[in-house]
This record gives sequence, C-alpha cells and structure tokens, in this order.
Amino acid sequence: MYQIKCDTHTHTIASAHAYCTITEMASAAAKKGLALIAMTDHGPALPDSTHIMHFQNLKILPRMIDGVFVLRGVEANLIDFTGEIDMEPALLKRLDWVIASAHDLCLTPGTVEDHTRMYLGLAENELVDVVGHCGDERFRFDYERVIPVLAESGKCIEINNHSFELRPGSDKNCREIIRICKEHRARIVVNTDAHFWSELGVFDHAYPLLEEVSYPEELIVNRSRESVLDFIKYKKGVDLGRFV
Repeated sequence: MYQIKCDTHTHTIASAHAYCTITEMASAAAKKGLALIAMTDHGPALPDSTHIMHFQNLKILPRMIDGVFVLRGVEANLIDFTGEIDMEPALLKRLDWVIASAHDLCLTPGTVEDHTRMYLGLAENELVDVVGHCGDERFRFDYERVIPVLAESGKCIEINNHSFELRPGSDKNCREIIRICKEHRARIVVNTDAHFWSELGVFDHAYPLLEEVSYPEELIVNRSRESVLDFIKYKKGVDLGRFV
C-alpha cells in the first residue's frame, strides 16, 4: 500500500484559476497529514498567470508553515517544439522546484513527432526537475523513445492525478507511461495539481496504477519529505534539510 506524503504540484490564487492562498494550502496540507508541498504557480505564458515578480519574491516565504515544508517553485510552460519554456534560466536557478508542462493555451498541439522532439529538447534543460502531466493525449509523444532519455537526464516524470478527470486519454496513456518508467527505473512524482485545498493529497486515480505495476517505492521521489529534499540535494547541490 503506497502512502505519498508530499504534494509537489499545487497552485494558489497567484494563478487566477486557483482559489486558495499559500497559507490556506499549507494549513490544509497539515490537516491532511502531508509533510511537504510545492508552490508551483503557472509561468507567465499562460494567460491568467502571475507576474514574474511573484517568482522573484518567493524567497520571503517561510520554509515551514503549520509544520509543512514549503518548496518555492513554478510550473513553467513549454512554448515551442524545441523544448523551450517561458522562464529565464537566471530565475529558475533561484527556485527549489521546476515543473515544465504543455498547455494548449500556450502551445497549439502538433504531431506525435513534434511532441517527441519537444520533450527530447526539454531533457537537455538541466534546470527542469519534473515533466508535468505528460499523459495528455493532445500532446502525446513517443514514450518508448523519450522516457529513457528523460530518466537518464535526471528528470522526474509526473503521474498527475488531476489529469484523469480533465485531460483526455490520461488513464490509458499513464498506464503505458508508468510501465515504461518502471522498465527504465525512472524517477516519478505522483501529484494532485491541486487548484483548491480539498484536492491536496488525493491520489485516488494514481494509487491503483502504482499497485498494478508494483512500482518501486524508492523511485517515487515525493513519497516522503526526506526523499524530496534528498533529490533536491542530489540534483541541485542545495541542502534544504537544514530548514526542517
């Protein structure tokens, strides 16, 4: 039985289509028994995203709110089929946690080959930690070709619980993705993509997939606060554990 204690893809009112403050999200996470959350509001290419100064000023956030560790992050947007994203490297280097995702409001979907080239390009960006909601059929890519490259580049591949309800094809595609991830011993994160506090820590669609393939627990990066902070230390050379 899997028990994931961290939610590393969440949104606040800084993204106008989300509805809680950082404090409300952290307080709810504490009540739900989570040990860590990442604040990952949308990058500037999404129409209702926050100003770039939101990310520049995340340093003022306390590391702990109501006993929950808070990562300072972003969900950056893929903006072309070379794998470019909408955040400058200098700013990404100041953040704890960087997700890169494809949204049709920022990039019109192309062909499977377009998307394959896009994710292979993204693999080269060492500042990206997580490939977000990649089970979306609208941005389907060659999983067999790309996932080994993402794994080799040190990226976490996200199983996004929210996608099963909102993004077409995610159920079928995530089954295929997680099978290939296991084959290549890829690190994954299982997230809610919560836009309201009640969604935090709800992994009801993702858990059955993990159980179906007996996914190795040691490859689930957000299984515990310690495993998340260990990954950040390994990948970025930054020891955030000193703030616990």
